[in-house]
Amino acid sequence: MRIEVLKGDIKVTKKQPVAQIRNVKKKIGKKEIIHGISLDVYPGEVFGFLGPNGAGKTTMIRMLVGLMKKSEGEILIQGFDIEKEFEEAIRHIGGIIENPEMYKYLTGYDNLVHYARMHPDKISEERVKEVVTLVGLEERINEKVQGYSLGMRQRLGVAQALLHSPSLLILDEPTNGLDPAGIREIRQYIRHIAHTEGLAVFVSSHLLSEMQLMCDRIGIIKEGSLVSVETVDDFVNSKSNAVFRFEVDRAEEVYQYMRVFIKEYDFKLINDKLEVTCERVEIPLLIETIVKAGFLIYSVSNHETTLEEKFLEMTEGN
Repeated sequence: MRIEVLKGDIKVTKKQPVAQIRNVKKKIGKKEIIHGISLDVYPGEVFGFLGPNGAGKTTMIRMLVGLMKKSEGEILIQGFDIEKEFEEAIRHIGGIIENPEMYKYLTGYDNLVHYARMHPDKISEERVKEVVTLVGLEERINEKVQGYSLGMRQRLGVAQALLHSPSLLILDEPTNGLDPAGIREIRQYIRHIAHTEGLAVFVSSHLLSEMQLMCDRIGIIKEGSLVSVETVDDFVNSKSNAVFRFEVDRAEEVYQYMRVFIKEYDFKLINDKLEVTCERVEIPLLIETIVKAGFLIYSVSNHETTLEEKFLEMTEGN
């Protein structure tokens, strides 16, 4: 299978999935909390996993890395079953959960070397230098970690997770606690690593505006069920969800008039502007109707739906 995702000027070509999740269910006692989730994560993409608190994100991540057993279904990492072939599967996974812990009184480089020596696979000094370059820490890697900013520590954590050359990088809240500059840095390096190294990145975060900028595809989980998997562009730019704003005189009167005479559309009055959800080709008819009714139109603009708006719509129903 060959799929292409366009994100800005980057084309991500994907073949066989790195991670395959097939009809996975999880029960706690008699209660099922994960309901038959199926999805794939491909090399060279950043896949965002979103959901409200308690939706099942953490449970799904724990099952993905083998820290929790599933009740039914199958999870394969590079073709290896995460439960039946754990040692083979886990060699292909790297990850950090929120803020990675480091030895503060060692340098960044010594932290990486220390971890490399403990790893069961032989990790060369050349590989250590490679990951330092990947995360952009060359100029500060020989300084003690206690002097690093939180963003630099996150990048060092990503470097550590990449040392053994995994196929899948799992990041849970990678921007947690960072200032705007640190958030931007992490986002840029995550996308760079995925798109230039062909790494599959599975990331969970509550910062939806950042996920929109960072991810190629998004999966949304609600109450233990996967309700949507789409590219970010398709998710926020689907024609069925185009919202147009009309700046008109006597906005309240226009709103009441359109609700009576054009009942097939969902009109809203927000901040003294008329909003309607429809396809672009229907806008001339709406303009004609408003003008013929004797109202003035000052402007018509397309309001681009954000990931946050779509997320709230799908998870809260409003």
